[in-house]
Amino acid sequence: MKKIEKVGVLGGGLMGSGIAQVSAAAGFPTTVREISEALCAKSRQSIEKTLAKGIERGKVSEGERDKALANLRFVTDLKDLADSDLFIEAVVEDLEVKNTLWSQLDKIARPEAIFASNTSSLTIIAMAAASGRPDRMLGLHFFNPVPLMKLVEVVRTITTSDETEQRAMDFVRALGKEPIRAKDSSGFIVNLLLVPYMIDAIKALESNVGSVEDIDKGMQLGAGHPMGPFTLIDFVGLDTVYKIAEIMFTEYRESRYAPPPLLRRMVLAGMLGKKSGKGFYDYSSNPPRVSNLGL
Repeated sequence: MKKIEKVGVLGGGLMGSGIAQVSAAAGFPTTVREISEALCAKSRQSIEKTLAKGIERGKVSEGERDKALANLRFVTDLKDLADSDLFIEAVVEDLEVKNTLWSQLDKIARPEAIFASNTSSLTIIAMAAASGRPDRMLGLHFFNPVPLMKLVEVVRTITTSDETEQRAMDFVRALGKEPIRAKDSSGFIVNLLLVPYMIDAIKALESNVGSVEDIDKGMQLGAGHPMGPFTLIDFVGLDTVYKIAEIMFTEYRESRYAPPPLLRRMVLAGMLGKKSGKGFYDYSSNPPRVSNLGL
């Protein structure tokens, strides 16, 4: 069974940059593909910044930083990824965009190369046909922030071969991550349980069950969670939560996955959480204060 040696990452955003960083740090020559030189530069800067923070905190040595950066390459042409053994896609959560990419990659990738999607809510089988290699297609769902989070969901479809799954499991372990097997259903394991939890928190706020602060504090101190649901939603991004919830609601047609009206209003208002500076909390002050939501 051929080991994975070279990795191609499609998309250099938050998740793609994190995946590329841990891959390169683990010793895999890793090529990141973005659609412009400017986005390539932004991805590299993001990785350099994260590694610098790791050095400040004593989690990363200068030697480890140099090793990771030496293993990284940034390109705009898909053909520059042709010799990759594993392609990990981390582009926008849009099935049509992903499938167009898989179709293009199938024409240039080596026959034995594995295709993996980092999707958090779409089913992998919906991409398998477009990939042209359904037996070598699976999901590798990393969690944000990738360098810190130990879990990776390995998602096998009804067409994924045993060898493909095993090669993917070995790769995840080589990254120092913990793989778990998940069924190919929208949301997999974590989001299947987590998305209704976040939606229920918003519904509880809409119903005046408690304030943002008290619901967060209640789940931290009462359930032992490291952060409350509203802090978590702000961290994930309200637009991301909204998109995932919509996809899961379309898949299951169950009300527990339906995005609440408040979430939709906040996304329309550009209140996307930490990345926009305001969500359920306003991050213009330190410490952040609860946003005025007009409830």
